[in-house]
Amino acid sequence: MINVEVKKESNLYKEIVITGHALYADYGKDIVCSAASSIVTTSINGILSLNKGSLSYEKSKSGLVIKNIKSDDTTQKLIHNMMNLLKELEENYPKNIKVK
Repeated sequence: MINVEVKKESNLYKEIVITGHALYADYGKDIVCSAASSIVTTSINGILSLNKGSLSYEKSKSGLVIKNIKSDDTTQKLIHNMMNLLKELEENYPKNIKVK
């Protein structure tokens, strides 16, 4: 299962930790994992194309940590949009992704 853990302060996104694998299908053929990866990658790239200092991220074998998320309106709206898309994915595949 993909686990998405969100840390907020004063209703602002501060850190997002994404770990695991959807286990919907074999590696390379998993549509849930592919969708989650596409949502997150597109969101991060879009935010960084607008302002390189808006956030930072670290990839590891266990997953991805998005941190140092700035509190400006554009960054927060794009992160909020990313979270809405991940929640929508969770609604369609509750056995494969969990957003906390």
